[in-house]
Amino acid sequence: MSMSSSLLSSTTTTTTTAIHCNTSNAAFFSSSSSSSSSSFVSCQFHSTSISFNSLTSSCRRIRINPNHLKVLKKKLKVKCCSIGIVEPLKVMISGAPASGKGTQCELIVKKFGLVHISTGDLLRAEVSSGTEIGNKAKEYMDSGSLVPDEIVTAMVTTRISGEDAKEKGWLLDGYPRSLEQAESLERINLRPDIYIVLDVPDEILIDRCIGRRLDPVTGKIYHLKNLPPETEEIRARLITRSDDTKEKVKSRLETFKNNAEAISSTYMDILKKIDGSRPKEVVFEEIVSFLLQVQKAKEKVSLLRKSVVKSNVKVSSMGQDNWRGIPTRLNNIPHSREIRKYFYDDVLYATQRAVADGKTLLKVEINIPELNPEMDVYRIGTLMELVRVLALSFADDGKRVKVCVQGSMGEGALAGMPLQLAGTRKILEFMDWGDYGALGTFIAIGSIGSKEVDAQDDVFILVAPQNAVGNCIIDDLKAMTDAAGTRPVVLINPRLKLWD
Repeated sequence: MSMSSSLLSSTTTTTTTAIHCNTSNAAFFSSSSSSSSSSFVSCQFHSTSISFNSLTSSCRRIRINPNHLKVLKKKLKVKCCSIGIVEPLKVMISGAPASGKGTQCELIVKKFGLVHISTGDLLRAEVSSGTEIGNKAKEYMDSGSLVPDEIVTAMVTTRISGEDAKEKGWLLDGYPRSLEQAESLERINLRPDIYIVLDVPDEILIDRCIGRRLDPVTGKIYHLKNLPPETEEIRARLITRSDDTKEKVKSRLETFKNNAEAISSTYMDILKKIDGSRPKEVVFEEIVSFLLQVQKAKEKVSLLRKSVVKSNVKVSSMGQDNWRGIPTRLNNIPHSREIRKYFYDDVLYATQRAVADGKTLLKVEINIPELNPEMDVYRIGTLMELVRVLALSFADDGKRVKVCVQGSMGEGALAGMPLQLAGTRKILEFMDWGDYGALGTFIAIGSIGSKEVDAQDDVFILVAPQNAVGNCIIDDLKAMTDAAGTRPVVLINPRLKLWD
């Protein structure tokens, strides 16, 4: 069997269980009144062969005369790019005036070594250097006008494309400030790994602002209560900034909140809101935990892709005699742990690759005897075990997973739920979810529908969604996937036959 390259354009598969993967229109929406342009990934297991062709590359060997090597070293700067190399962090941080954003930026840069990018600093540097962008910005600044978004975005893009930012990663401080700026970054595919928002109540922000004082000699910011000056000499020369009056602070906060609410919709899937009213050490500790989770996820993707490349070379030269094939004795019920793990690993690997490749709607179909509800050997526990494997894998990457089982459908005589799903939710609640308490922290159990989509959810796993006589789950599915937006939704063994 061949694997369609439309599924995973940048990865291939190492599984020896045959997976037929294709991308097509979302068929389970076909009965809905409104059409959808979404696509889904279908992984079906069959006993056929596999060809690996989605990660191909053409390579040329260049012979260099050793006598010319020293000259070439002076003239050429060789860049090596490896799939196994972990990409550096890309972070955006936002916060109202006096939210402590500046302090947290200093701490983040010190710990993670990121390149700190502030639009204010960029503007001053470009104007001071007399660059083309700087001269354009200066014209607007001299006239008292705001610098247009396209100029600021151009400066940000240029800075992020610098070698130090590419190598070390970057921390974009306080930008974008409006929905238009966020959309301009989206248009050029400039997107962070995580969007951190420092959330502080207005009364605390106002108190912090009106208590701030500026040292005109050093430029350092003090606070009369929270960060008093070191000496009386410094205290005597402190001044109040013109925009730190109570009226102006309230106006700035209102503007910030309106813009922040609009921006959050762009980064909802990567947004992490942090209580910034706590001590700076506590706030930073939570920021570090989120950034370490992102790093761990990037390392896992890097290793995954690296193993894919190695396996591609290995499998392409592998003969039929060495292929591990499909497990035998599938008719032995219950299946042995080894057989179940064989298929769980294949489903997990295919799902991880699809999510890493940016797929947002995935359909997994696995019909071994224990997972085929049309056979009398069907076991609901095996399905729950597969769901647990997938959910814990995402939770290990720091993602918040919502495992969803459809509830009772219909009313009166038609009320009820499919027999295949009877008792499923209770089984999930009483299952062993590991020693570190994943259930209730990184994993939650819910139903199918748009109301189950919460801002903190990163991935949704839907357990065997299906229609029943007189009832249709299609509308709830469509509403839920629409609400999920760009967050992955994984359908495990859906049965969406339309009843007459």
